[in-house]
Amino acid sequence: MKNYLFKGLLVSALVLVLCLNCEPSAKLVEKINPPNIILIMGDDMGYSDIGSYGGEIRTPNLDALASNGLRFTQFYNTARCCPTRASLLTGLYPQQAGVGHMVNDRGTPAFRGDLSKNAVTIAEVLKGAGYSTYMSGKWHITPYVIDNPDKHNWPRQRGFDKFFGMISGAGSLYDPRSLTEDNEYVPPRQGFYCTTDFTDYAVKSITEHKDDNPFFLYLAYTAAHWPMHAPKKAVDKYKGHYDKGWDKVRENRFDRMKKLGLVKDEWLLTPRDSFVAPWSEDIPDKAWELANMETYAAMTTLMDEGIGQVMDALKHKGQLENTLIIYLQDNGACAEELDWIKNRDHKKADVPMKPNDIQTEMIPFVTRDGKPIKIMRDGWPGPPDGYTAYGLNWANASNTPFREYKHWVHEGGISTPLIVHWPAKINPETSGGEFRTEPTHLIDIMATCVDVGEANYPKAFNGNKIQPMEGKSLVNIFEKKRLEREAIYWEHEGNRAVRMGKWKLISKANKKHSYIWDKVDEMEISNWELFDMEKDRTEMHNIATANLELVNKMASMWLDWGKRTGIVPRPNKEE
Repeated sequence: MKNYLFKGLLVSALVLVLCLNCEPSAKLVEKINPPNIILIMGDDMGYSDIGSYGGEIRTPNLDALASNGLRFTQFYNTARCCPTRASLLTGLYPQQAGVGHMVNDRGTPAFRGDLSKNAVTIAEVLKGAGYSTYMSGKWHITPYVIDNPDKHNWPRQRGFDKFFGMISGAGSLYDPRSLTEDNEYVPPRQGFYCTTDFTDYAVKSITEHKDDNPFFLYLAYTAAHWPMHAPKKAVDKYKGHYDKGWDKVRENRFDRMKKLGLVKDEWLLTPRDSFVAPWSEDIPDKAWELANMETYAAMTTLMDEGIGQVMDALKHKGQLENTLIIYLQDNGACAEELDWIKNRDHKKADVPMKPNDIQTEMIPFVTRDGKPIKIMRDGWPGPPDGYTAYGLNWANASNTPFREYKHWVHEGGISTPLIVHWPAKINPETSGGEFRTEPTHLIDIMATCVDVGEANYPKAFNGNKIQPMEGKSLVNIFEKKRLEREAIYWEHEGNRAVRMGKWKLISKANKKHSYIWDKVDEMEISNWELFDMEKDRTEMHNIATANLELVNKMASMWLDWGKRTGIVPRPNKEE
């Protein structure tokens, strides 16, 4: 024992002597403690909506994060809300997490519609590393049940210390379905508005957090998902802003994106969607169309203001420097027109709700003050009694310059912004505002959190075997290094894609909800398109016939992945 003690003292003395004899300019490397981590997600927004990606919508706080951090230009989601949330939180492809489609059970593990027990959430992993974990906003990765719900996949049971938000997905921003605090459904307070109240809870979580350990905060806004809801004061700030119409918005955004360096000169602006009418004086319901986009812009700006409040809370606590903030969106712009609710039974609108009633309807029949809810062109965007979507016309502009929308796996459905801000690691003076162009995916967020949080990703959790992470840590990309990865894959509603280096292979389903393939032979080579994403990011020139060997290789890769993740064989029922 004395020998070990003597040797230890001798080594310490030698280290001290060496340090004292260092050059005066030499410094010991100071270890940075694991950072706080904040994930912020917008809902149903296009690639070019926010200012730092070419949009005219006022988003000064997100733009500040971008100018002092990094902007990823080829970050990918899964084309739909539920699968994206499952993939984001688990670091797996959504089918591996059990949410290959929505939260309905289609009969196979990949399409169970409920978060798998063989997956862990970021919150569960980071709690093991000593993090406190908070969530505010939209959950939407487990079925919504009104009476006696099974809560095993609610946020508090999946790693979060505190939760306030929605268990289900879409709903009125003034009176959302499934509003929940911790483990109980709750009615909204008077004057409730999702964006404001979700921000307030996030700020409260930061403010009340004891600084003895780092925290993880997941802030999942419902903006700017339909319905187009925003207070009149916020909407009025955009009056007249879109009077020149959707064609001019696309043209102006494309020009700004070129100036920013987001778009190469050789990339073409995709033609106006064939179902979108040219903007003219003859547009039907023109004032209503403009009001939808004005409200959408107001919703986005209100979200940005909320993000500014989160930033202020971090600054007030002196926590901004070592907080990793990641902003993303769940899918591309949404072209839905809400046609599927035409036959609603409006008789229920005669039954007013009491102040403490729990809202169970995605589309309420009546507001809390007794006004009947009016759908699409029967209603008006903005107030609680209107329930509208901005639809295909404006979604085409939101996704400038790309093809397609939410649901599909062309760039318009799966490519959205990713902003990373972390002053302790990303120096705004040397790296601020830089682009990172390497293809990345939601599966990489878990790996990044495990990396920076010094956490251990488990092989087993709560008695269940856990699937290995699929993603790669983005820290290498922060430092201008490359990721070693063969390919990234997609499948949603029969739409399929592979991204391998600069190549993207894609097959669009022959109808919107092509859930069932009778046989694998339907995935024949003739159904695939191939694009060179370095020359043609907007997917205008299909070069599949000139590269059949590459098409065969990538199609085979997709099929192997589909079998590995449980996509193939297909489920035998749609619901």
